[in-house]
Amino acid sequence: MAAPYRYTIGARTYRFDDLAEVMAKANHARSGDRLAGVIAETAEERVVAQMVLADLPLTVFLEDLLIPYEDDEITRLIVDTHDAEAFAPIRHFTVGDFRNWLLADDTSAEVIAAVRPGITPEMAAAVAKIMRNQDLILVAKKCRVVTAFRNTIGQAGHLSTRLQPNHPTDDATGIAASILDGLLYGNGDAVIGINPATDNVAQSVRLMKMLDEIIARYEIPTQSCVLTHVTNTLEAIEAGAPVDLVFQSIGGTEATNSSFGFGLADLAEAREAALALKRGTVGDNVMYFETGQGSSLSADAHHGLDQQTCEARAYGVARHFKPLLTNTVVGFIGPEYLYDGKEIIRAGLEDHFCGKLLGVPMGVDVCYTNHAEADQNDMDTLLTLLGVAGVNFVMGIPGSDDIMLNYQTTSFHDALYARRALDLRPAPEFDAWLTRMGIFAEGDQYRLAETLPESFAHSLSRLPEGADHE
Repeated sequence: MAAPYRYTIGARTYRFDDLAEVMAKANHARSGDRLAGVIAETAEERVVAQMVLADLPLTVFLEDLLIPYEDDEITRLIVDTHDAEAFAPIRHFTVGDFRNWLLADDTSAEVIAAVRPGITPEMAAAVAKIMRNQDLILVAKKCRVVTAFRNTIGQAGHLSTRLQPNHPTDDATGIAASILDGLLYGNGDAVIGINPATDNVAQSVRLMKMLDEIIARYEIPTQSCVLTHVTNTLEAIEAGAPVDLVFQSIGGTEATNSSFGFGLADLAEAREAALALKRGTVGDNVMYFETGQGSSLSADAHHGLDQQTCEARAYGVARHFKPLLTNTVVGFIGPEYLYDGKEIIRAGLEDHFCGKLLGVPMGVDVCYTNHAEADQNDMDTLLTLLGVAGVNFVMGIPGSDDIMLNYQTTSFHDALYARRALDLRPAPEFDAWLTRMGIFAEGDQYRLAETLPESFAHSLSRLPEGADHE
């Protein structure tokens, strides 16, 4: 089948002018694609587009580039790093064949891992569009992606959390209180990560030093990150700051990332600088990325593509830089892009599936904004589904309410719920620390200790010596 793509049902013939239109109209309905004017006009047109897509060979994505090679450095990255040898076992597949192969009982995690370098982000996006939610969960569960820095994240039977102690004025006392609260609920093994309210180098360095002192003082097997711009982190490294992870929000097109103020060369420079610090103890994955469906459209940088395809391309960027953590902040951009709980749930499962299929260590910020048609019950549902699907990590925030960024996400006790309900543990090294420090009860793997050792409780409640009060 070649463009334009046609499909006839009864007396009606549907026509799709190019591959981008097939991809967009095959996408499950969401407000962002409606805003962009690329959504299927009817449910029937959506199903027809999915049928057309299912019959397309995977090789079409190597031949018909959605964004021209000469116009976009992410397209060039995808094409130039594609592994033809790894692709060979699935080269003859259509998108529909690819779905069936991924779901087959004899397609193991090891088999999927072997072909990953041959799977492009567009292939991952395409197969996601013809899968039900249960398909996305089942395949993602097979796709283990394990990374390490001061602990090991992503192993089967484990669920990690980012402890997110944001404060609207970066007050050290408030941040320390949130960190204490999170640690006492067993949160923080993925990272203790702060979004600075004042995003400049000096403030970022101050927060980096505070986190470093806490981790060092209590010998916590975790890593810290101040989620400032990549260029700020580079300056902080040059100034001798204790940088564990380099953060950057990334998108799926060069124009998106340009609107964020960076390019691929900046990520490469920052990764090399962080690696040179040699601060990891059990691994050297030093990058932390965040993404979200709708970011390219919000920057008018989507090239007419649907938002799920743009999102999958962002995972192509992440994969190249071997991050410790990547997460989709799935409902954060707002109802203009994901309108309600149903759309947020579907997008979260798609993002997790596409990232894991490509070999990206995926977490999900299970979240929504206060003006979306969603509530915490929707987040409970998505959290549970992602736990079943083997998500690497989720967020842990006091009371589910980020008082600095003003959105709703998952709380410290939500992580406890997911671990108890699904028989999951924190990262192994962090798990052992929780028991050693008396935070987890000895002999009862999911019960918090009723009382802490007095010396630990007293010392942890004090501010680090180098922390300044605001």
